[in-house]
Amino acid sequence: MRAEIIAVGTELLLGQTVNTNATYLSQGLAELGIDVYFQTVVGDNAARIRQAIELARARADLILFTGGLGPTMDDLTKDALAEYLGRAIEEHKPSMDKIEAMFASRGIHMVESNRRQANLIEGSEPLHNEAGLAVGNAFTADGTHYVLLPGPPREMKPMFDGPAKAWLRTVMNEERRLYSRLLKFAGIGESSLENALIDLIENQTDPSIAPYAKEGEVAIRLSTKAMSELEANGRLDETEKAIRERVGQHLYAREDITLEEAVIRLLRASRRTLASAESLTGGLLAQLITRIPGSSGEFTGGVVTYTNLMKHRLLSIPLSQLEGPGAPGAVSESTAALMAERARELAESDFGVSLTGVAGPSESEGKPVGLVYFGLAERGKQTKVFTATLNGNREMIRVRAAKSLLYRLWQALSDREDA
Repeated sequence: MRAEIIAVGTELLLGQTVNTNATYLSQGLAELGIDVYFQTVVGDNAARIRQAIELARARADLILFTGGLGPTMDDLTKDALAEYLGRAIEEHKPSMDKIEAMFASRGIHMVESNRRQANLIEGSEPLHNEAGLAVGNAFTADGTHYVLLPGPPREMKPMFDGPAKAWLRTVMNEERRLYSRLLKFAGIGESSLENALIDLIENQTDPSIAPYAKEGEVAIRLSTKAMSELEANGRLDETEKAIRERVGQHLYAREDITLEEAVIRLLRASRRTLASAESLTGGLLAQLITRIPGSSGEFTGGVVTYTNLMKHRLLSIPLSQLEGPGAPGAVSESTAALMAERARELAESDFGVSLTGVAGPSESEGKPVGLVYFGLAERGKQTKVFTATLNGNREMIRVRAAKSLLYRLWQALSDREDA
């Protein structure tokens, strides 16, 4: 089944409201095995809404509307669609009773225009609105299916997930469902990952392979349509195996979690703790970790030693190490090692990690922008230091540095040979 989403609202065109409904609906329809081919945004204008309907009817089996079901004169979706199809507007009495009861319970005079929220297009099945007043509509006309949902996400989401999905299942001709699996990678860029899998991506048929990235992490979504979960898993497993054989050392999760959450889970499972010392990232690493609920059980704390004086006072690193003729400097392998070791000792934790480098915009200590040292101290083991030269602006370097360190920590916790 081919679907088109039509979001109605001038505020969307003006950029006053972000169209998050389209994202939510596309994901939900995909789970049902319904392909969304187009998304349209149209203002509160009856003629333009009818034009959008005419265009959608020519290319979709299902047209799903959001917005324009409210009580005001610019809420035109039902009226425009009914006029286009030559159908009457009827009042849904249970919805009208609900509206009247709400106003009566609050002692507020009901403006007559509120009756519009109880309107149904002739022949529609009402979709109950558990979070608001405007009733939804669902019906089939001349082989095209129509679903009308309210615009506010707090009303749209429960209506779509409940009665709208139930109605859609009754009209779907395709029994196959879409099954997806998300693979999360770190320590490798999007282009490098794609290059390693280029023949699989170019020759894909089923399952489909879709890579996408955000700062410091890359994901691949595998998708297939099947009659059962067992059938789908067989195909997904085969494709995942081929991917693992090439880039398995970078695969940190088979679900949609962040790298920092994966690290916290490993720390928790092994009953170990972590402390940090940060320079160029200015506390970003600690911020990422502490966004994970319950991370206080694994993350004992961190220090931001942005200047040499703070590195000396808080971490007891000799000033002769940090500055002066012949000194290694704050941005050096030996300083990164000392920062990680002192953080671990200070917190009496199992791991201590550190970050020091040059985020920009200009070089420091004669060292180039993007140069970063990562320290990793583990109780009972020799401290390791890793280095990288990262690209991007100041903020990108900070984020990539924090994610790179998390990847090294994930490797150590996973007992990877290349850690």
